[in-house]
Parts: sequence; structure tokens; C-alpha cells
Amino acid sequence: MHIPGSIAGRRRYAPAIAFALACSTTFTGPDLAADGGTPTPSVPALKLDWKPCVQGSPFDCATAKVPLDYRNPGRRTIELSVVKRKATGPGRRIGTLFFNPGGPGGPGTVQMPQNYEFFPRKVRERFDIVSWDPRGVGNSTAVNCFARPQEADAWMAGKPAGLPVGEQQQTAWIAAYKDLARRCQQRDPELLRHVSTADTARDLDRLRQAVGDPQLTYLGISYGTFLGATYANLFPGKVRAMTLDSNIDPQAWTNHASDDDPRLPVFLRMGSDLGAAAILDRFLALCGSAATGRCAFSAGSPEATRDKFDQLMQRLRQHPVGAWTYGRTVGDVVSGLDIVHPGWTFLAGRLQALWQGRVPQQPPPLPVPPVPNPYTGDEQGAAVLCSDSPHPRDPGIYHVLEEAAATRAGDAGRFWTWAAEPCSTWPAGAADRYRGPWNKPTAHPVLVVGTTYDPATPYRDAQAMAEGLANARLLTHNGYGHSALLNPSNCVNEYESRYFIDGTLPPAGTTCRPDEAPFSAPKPSGGVDTGGGAMAGTVS
Repeated sequence: MHIPGSIAGRRRYAPAIAFALACSTTFTGPDLAADGGTPTPSVPALKLDWKPCVQGSPFDCATAKVPLDYRNPGRRTIELSVVKRKATGPGRRIGTLFFNPGGPGGPGTVQMPQNYEFFPRKVRERFDIVSWDPRGVGNSTAVNCFARPQEADAWMAGKPAGLPVGEQQQTAWIAAYKDLARRCQQRDPELLRHVSTADTARDLDRLRQAVGDPQLTYLGISYGTFLGATYANLFPGKVRAMTLDSNIDPQAWTNHASDDDPRLPVFLRMGSDLGAAAILDRFLALCGSAATGRCAFSAGSPEATRDKFDQLMQRLRQHPVGAWTYGRTVGDVVSGLDIVHPGWTFLAGRLQALWQGRVPQQPPPLPVPPVPNPYTGDEQGAAVLCSDSPHPRDPGIYHVLEEAAATRAGDAGRFWTWAAEPCSTWPAGAADRYRGPWNKPTAHPVLVVGTTYDPATPYRDAQAMAEGLANARLLTHNGYGHSALLNPSNCVNEYESRYFIDGTLPPAGTTCRPDEAPFSAPKPSGGVDTGGGAMAGTVS
């Protein structure tokens, strides 16, 4: 399980010296306290033995060993799989930019290389870019609740795709995730208690030390923003530069640090259902305003296209097209809204195929990563989400929650309700969970990027993140999709580059727009700061 999307503006410099001073922070001066978190026993220094991931690859790989439990570092150790692309500007390297692609459950060793060209050129020139598979995920010591791949395939095939529809499917869904929880508890119960965001933040600080950087430079997307906020409050003195793109409200994730049983699951607390409903409405309106040559699903006007979509959803409830049920289609729509170019064009084509009673073609495969393509089953994201974030523990209540969410957010409300239901029966809680405070003063300010129409992490969460951190600046990307990194804006890239390189923040209230509007005529992409090239993949 992961936040679908697998796993955001900037403008001109102000000419006045006084304003430039107000909007920048130089990367010099005394450091703050090294660790604002709970003191832990000393841990031996981490060493990274970098080698080419594969012969001739520009990416280097290493394996790090870290304690399973930082409070008892002398006991069991686990492995972290790490990947690096060296800075491309000879003699101009500043340091290392750490990147987390989101999830939870996103394997950085796969998704960073796949999306490397989206990083601004100036950032690629000046920084080594490093990512890793967080503990419990991918090629690191992973949560894997099946003895053989065939068992995992059979489990996946036995549950409804996307979301369950009707009592029979709901019963099957709940039973499947109960079975998954039972399998996970039997396989490695100790690991399940030590894959929290706080654990991963401590791993990140160990990786920072291993590359020799005195402070952290970091870019986190989606769930990676919650990881960043956790790091910033555990290690406030170690923040050099931190960009949080497509944000999760930490108060929503932690249910305001309450010990009471939550009334809503996390995605409804975040407002993911409302965000997805809003961007779906814009997708249909913009599609309907375009000719079918630009948007295959267009019915000639926004209203007619919205009606066409509603009719298709009603029809699929009764008459699936092959394996494309209503539940699978809604899940595909929500995920398909993440990447505008070319994702929205592909999504419109799939919807049109279903309208015509044809099984849709799948989009082109993602580039092959320079590392073994790891197993990334539902249990890896669930192990983090369910141990970190509280959820209603009665599986029977999710149908009621679904109907309430559907009233306010339509099909998207149904999807986001069931996306968190596996946590109702998850067997383990985190041994080390950080729940706040979120406003510890950091050594340097944090840059928060929020996209106005985001199907997973709504703009209001970016506003909440910027307000909740002690020293943060909100940059608004007035556009669409999940993350500004993968929905390029030259304006965003320019501000982000300046911030990472010399600490200059965008002026307060800055708003940027994407380089291309949805369903617009293709433009030559020659600008390196746009991220360079077509979509290289998706990040959760």
C-alpha cells in the first residue's frame, strides 16, 4: 500500500538589497544543537563503499548497515540500499542532496534514477544526488510477508482491485488484509515495530554523516515531506536546505498526537479525497474544452464530459470491461492524475477505450533502473503507514466512512477511504514514533512547495506544513498533479535551484505556473531547467 502516485512555484529575485536579505539565508554561522531528539546510545560510524551499480552506469551503489533499534544499537542490524549520481559540474560540487520519493514504500534506488532528469540542471551540476530504499522497503531489509513470489501474486489476485464495491467485495477486501497482517506478524514481527518515520529519519542522519556533510540538504516528495518534517524536528541544527514538495500535514498524519481512537483514517484527515475530487473535476473540464485530438475522452464541453464520466462509472459498476471494474478504474483515475504530461493524455485514452467497451492499453513501461527491480508489495507501505499513523480499528466502519466521503468527494472519496482500511487490522505499532512538536527552530529555513490541484496531498496540507514549521516559506505552484518535480515549472526550478545553492528563498507569496497547460499543443522542451525530456516515471 502506498499513497497512489506511485508516491511542488518560484519567480524573480527582488532587486532591493533589504528584500534580498529578508529572503535569503547564507549557509554559514554557528550550528544549533546537533540532535533535538531523544539521546540514543552511540552508534559506530557508517561507511559507504561506492561501486558502479552496473558496468558503465553513471549511478553508484552502496549498502549501509544500521541498527534495527537505535535505543539498542548493539543488537540486530539491518541493511539500507543506497544509490548516488555524482555532481555533473566539475569543480563546482557543493555537497550531497538526499532525495526521498515518497510512498511510504517508495524505493529510492529505483525512482531516483528513473526521475533523475527532472532535477533542475543547476542542482545536478552542484550536488551529488543520493537516494535510498528506506528500512522495510525494496532492496533494503524489507518487509516481505510471503515465502515465494507465487504466494504474493495469489494474494494480490484474490482481493478486489482499486477499491471494493458491494458487501461481497468489501468482505473479501477486509479478509485479504487480515490475512496479510497475519502473515506479516508471523514472518518478522520485530522488523514491523522498527520501520517508523522516526527510525528512517535517524537512518538519514547516519547517511548524512557518512557522505561527510555537516548539515543535510534534502528534497522530499509526498510522504517524503513528513519524513523531512520529522528530521527537521529531531535534528533541527542539521538542516542546511530542505525542500518539501506535495506536503502531508503532520498534524493530520499523527491525528494531532492524540491517544484517542481517530474518527477518520489518515487520508480523509489530510483531505486527499477532496483534493482528488477537485483535480478530477478540472481534468474533465479541461478535457471537455479540448478537441478529441488533444483529449480522447472529450465530449465537446466540460459539462458533457463530466456527464460522460459519470455514465461510464455507473456502467462499470454493473458491466466491467474485462478486468477493468469500477474499483480498478477509480484507482487508475486517481493515480493517473499525478503526472500531467503525458499522463493525462494516457488516462483520457484509457477512459475512452472503456467508454467504447475496449480493454485499455497500458502506458509505456518505466525506464529500467540500474539496480535489481525489488519486490514492493502492499505490506511495505502499510508497515510504515499503519504503525506511524492512527486509524479506526473497526473494519466494519469503513463502509460508513466511504459513504460519507462519497457525499463530499464522489468516487475519489470512496477510493481514499478504502486506501487506509488495511491499517484497521495491522498487527504492530511503532516502537519509536515522533508525534511532535513540529516547530523546533531549524538552523536554516525550510522551503515548502504546494500545488494547487493535487490528487493525493492537497494544497491545504502545504499551507499547514508551512504554518506549523518554525521557519518555512511557502511557494505555490498554481498547477496540477502530484509534485512540482514531476510536473515541471521553470519558475519552480529556478527558485528551488537558488535555494539549494545559496539559501535564497522566494519572496513571500510567490506563485509559479507550470511550463505547459494540460492538453496543450506540444512545445519544444529544450530548456534544461524544465527537467529535460519526457516523463521518466512516477514518484509517490
